[in-house]
Amino acid sequence: MHVEETQQKVNKAKKADKKQRRCLAIIKNDCEVSPSDEPTTYLAILNVGLSNGLTEECLLMEAAATGGKVVQVVMLPGKSYCFLICASLEDSQHIYEGMHNISTIGQQGAVAYLSYVKQLPANAGKSEWNKPLPGGLHVIADFVSEEEEATLLSAIGGDGRTSEATGTLKHRNVKHFGFEFLYGSNNVDPSKPLKQSIPSACDILWPRLDSFASTWDWSSPDQLTVNEYEPGHGIPPHVDTHSAFLDPILSLSLQSDVVMDFRRGDDQVQVRLPRRSLLIMSGEARYDWTHGIKPKHIDVVPSASGGLTTQARGKRTSLTFRRLRKGPCDCSYPALCDTQQTKVPQELTASLAAQAVTLEQQNVHEVYDKIADHFSETRHTPWPQVAEFLDSFEPQSVVLDIGCGNGKYLGCNPQLLAVGCDRAQGLLAVGRRKGQNVFRCDCLNVPVRSSSIDGCISIAVIHHLATKERRLAALQEMARVLRPGGRALVYVWAKDQRKNDKKSTYLRQNKAVNKERTTEQQQRQRQHQELEQQLPNNNPLPIHTNRTEFQQQDVLVPWKTKDEQKTTYLRYYHVFEEQELENLVSQLQEVQLIKSYYDQGNHCAIFEKISKNSL
Repeated sequence: MHVEETQQKVNKAKKADKKQRRCLAIIKNDCEVSPSDEPTTYLAILNVGLSNGLTEECLLMEAAATGGKVVQVVMLPGKSYCFLICASLEDSQHIYEGMHNISTIGQQGAVAYLSYVKQLPANAGKSEWNKPLPGGLHVIADFVSEEEEATLLSAIGGDGRTSEATGTLKHRNVKHFGFEFLYGSNNVDPSKPLKQSIPSACDILWPRLDSFASTWDWSSPDQLTVNEYEPGHGIPPHVDTHSAFLDPILSLSLQSDVVMDFRRGDDQVQVRLPRRSLLIMSGEARYDWTHGIKPKHIDVVPSASGGLTTQARGKRTSLTFRRLRKGPCDCSYPALCDTQQTKVPQELTASLAAQAVTLEQQNVHEVYDKIADHFSETRHTPWPQVAEFLDSFEPQSVVLDIGCGNGKYLGCNPQLLAVGCDRAQGLLAVGRRKGQNVFRCDCLNVPVRSSSIDGCISIAVIHHLATKERRLAALQEMARVLRPGGRALVYVWAKDQRKNDKKSTYLRQNKAVNKERTTEQQQRQRQHQELEQQLPNNNPLPIHTNRTEFQQQDVLVPWKTKDEQKTTYLRYYHVFEEQELENLVSQLQEVQLIKSYYDQGNHCAIFEKISKNSL
């Protein structure tokens, strides 16, 4: 029995040593922290951190149980490890011997592994929470008491005595008072007031805001939206429509804390909304920053000691108060203002319609002919979901790739009879050299017999067409050549290059933006200004800065060649809003939408041609 116990201890020590070395290698590569063979006052908790739910309080209690004294806990955002600064070498040794391969503070009781380290990470102590708040943003803690919280929840039917709600949105209950908030457009219909006005229980709130309200557009709201959020729920980044509501927007958080993210371009600020606090979004914060909540069960928040810790979310009820606007918005923040942006698109639409053919010829067809070889070198790996679509066809099916480029999808499924067409001669030449079946045509006029194709794909093509009518016509050509039962897949570039707060591959490739401001980024700005000076004075299109968020839908996107000249060409793009592609497909005759999805910065749709008899 003694031998077995000894062997078990040996095996446990070997396992711990292996885990320890593996974790140390990760940390050294990640933040250049080196292990120490001798005791130091710095300890690394190798496999437990903020990303797997560790709290500062839990760690301090565990360390205190060993008899060791901790001066500071260093938790790093998004990391599954953390560090302790101990009061002395003796304290460090007590903690190491009492916790390493013993303490069960990991997820689901996993054992923690520790190591002495020579130094802390260079970014230790730096916190995203030290950023200044956007202008006009205020958080008033303890705005209502616990008794008032209970009264408000009862008044809106959120105290558990009723489960009835106006509706549900992604599994959360939503109620509206005064007017219904329309989530599809972030707007309201002022001609359709609801029978239920804002509960009188809310009247206690407005006198408390006298010190703020003197600069506001309203003193009491006429619209209230109540949302019930379970842990794991979130809301995507958005701005409340300028023309729909006056300044400010108020949000009262009940039952639980949460962290809200505010973003303007590449600037991001995290704001903690404590239970029973009031959030005021006015001025710049209301008009020029988007706000959203990440769908998580645990938030990373500042600790009492000034570091970071984690906090589990509970059920949260938010009361968002607004006042309807009567007339257009006249704010000083045009970037996200629907009133001011509609003026430009109307002028832009008329200009694009008049110049569509010329624009596409000069900034699409001619450009791709000039950059064909370089462009082809960057387009070699098929996107998995496109390949999956092609694999879904029966052997010997006829599939047409409209806008095939260098033909990278024509060989995905060798059991298909795959044919490609494109407008760019240079890209077609690449396909011909590979022995592919390709021919030249315009996507608006495909010389293929109607109802003759089993499958069709159009990957990153119709976003190069300058008007809605031309984009719809391209989809109609796809539908025309499909036989009944035939399916088509369309990919277009999305205006929003983030999904669930995750950057697309396009944004992640921008090292100059993802890191601090660099000389490379400054050079890009100079090149951007030079390109703008080269454009004719009557050009209505902005030049997009590569690897950044799109600010407009119709843009010119630079392409720089890799030759000695480093020539920059401008390609025209219309980047799609959410649901815009689906709306185009809905206008096609004898077609039904099968599926739509978002894939790495692209909006995608699969549709099927149906016979008239099945309509």
